[in-house]
Amino acid sequence: MSDDVLDRVRRALGRTGRLAAAPVPPRIDESITRLLNGGEDLAAHFTRMCEENKMHVEPVAAAQLSSRLGEFLGSNGIKRVALSNGGLLERLSVPAALWLGGIEAWTWNQITLDKLYDFECGITDVDYAVAETGSLVERATAGHGRSLSLVPALHIAVVEASRIVPDLVDLFAALTRDGMGSAVTLITGPSKTSDIEMNLVIGVHGPMQVQVFLVT
Repeated sequence: MSDDVLDRVRRALGRTGRLAAAPVPPRIDESITRLLNGGEDLAAHFTRMCEENKMHVEPVAAAQLSSRLGEFLGSNGIKRVALSNGGLLERLSVPAALWLGGIEAWTWNQITLDKLYDFECGITDVDYAVAETGSLVERATAGHGRSLSLVPALHIAVVEASRIVPDLVDLFAALTRDGMGSAVTLITGPSKTSDIEMNLVIGVHGPMQVQVFLVT
């Protein structure tokens, strides 16, 4: 059946048989495919797009990240958080610092998916951030379950400025180079839908709030 369909497609294209080699895609001028030409301040552009997507961005020095997270969580009345383990958060000793500050900080390897529904906040680092769209990019790995950024009502993303790429072209090149894990999640704002009587509703399928700490 599939060969018959392909034969009909070939005839419609005026071909009598299979191509000897795959066709080469036409080259598209980068001035068309890319909105950022490499001269922009990627962190500033990323921040501006995040704000348009209803994600607040706060710059913070690496040495101040743990204390600032503690202050932010305290001001929002949050006492229990789930974090990705390994990566930037572990290198900066964030879980230990939060425990010392009176906040229960459980890492992904210490909890189950079912238990995650009892947490008010998920804190993750990100693999990449996309300046053009203001998106956070997270690969699901053994230490970084994708549910961390999808289940709790508040998602806090910690972004290293060095992980910001200009656009999706660069993102997919990076994913091809570094691997995609078991899944890749692109986050561009809080969860929202308008398929219920065309009314915009926030937080139906995921977090109601996304807070970004940009480590400079």
